[in-house]
Amino acid sequence: MSETTEPGVSRTTVQVDGETASYLTVEQDGPAVLLLHGTYWSRVWLPVLGRLAEAGLRPLAVDLPGLGRSGGELTLETATVPALADWVARFASALKISGPVGVAGHDIGGAVAQHLLVHDRLEVSRLALVNSVTYDSWPAPHVARFRGPGGVAGATADDVLAARRQAVTAALGGAATEQRIADYLDPWTDSRVRRSWMAMAGAADSRYTLELVPALRRSTTPKLLIWGEDDPFETVEYAERFTSEIPRTTLIRIPDAGHIPTENAPGRIARALVGSFTA
Repeated sequence: MSETTEPGVSRTTVQVDGETASYLTVEQDGPAVLLLHGTYWSRVWLPVLGRLAEAGLRPLAVDLPGLGRSGGELTLETATVPALADWVARFASALKISGPVGVAGHDIGGAVAQHLLVHDRLEVSRLALVNSVTYDSWPAPHVARFRGPGGVAGATADDVLAARRQAVTAALGGAATEQRIADYLDPWTDSRVRRSWMAMAGAADSRYTLELVPALRRSTTPKLLIWGEDDPFETVEYAERFTSEIPRTTLIRIPDAGHIPTENAPGRIARALVGSFTA
């Protein structure tokens, strides 16, 4: 498997539940920041990792089990938001991360991040959500089509790869190039990863974010929302609602950016994350 990298960024592994957990990082001392993906993989965070490290942070962009470069395989039971949050807590424990930690989540990874905060799975010092699922905004139609036995049974490898290509191309928007699309699609050439992704699609359920709302309304943890305004999946209106209802929340809108705005405006997004996580 080939992989685009950035100067100073390395991929390494740790054992979690007897399987290899793969993550991108810049190995250095500094406050840890956990960066969680959703229906994509750690590649979504690559454009900002070096900049976070330059600010003295220790970024850790992990691939969830069975996805990206991590080992294992998700099932409908292990792919739920609560189960993934528990796994992230075990990942942090494997790295001996203790005390307050910043957590950022993209897409369904944002639901996992919210769950970690609300249910005290980690001592979350600050929360950042980047074009995250919230409320009843998900699953998006291109994910929901794979839910249920019929969607899984009827999906061939070509079906999944074609659907993922279409979704990645739309998510990247103006940042879409053939090389970048190929980078994003690479893990899904593995049948195990495809099965894990379909398990995540099957387990996608907005009740996991809706049930967090009362606790989020009571939360005093600082929260940052970063949103590509042109996202066709998680629209900016959900971010505006979250900002108006959830205390200590700031919204930064990224114009001319889609569902993966780290590819459209990495400098601006990195500065916003650094400003939040070093405050």
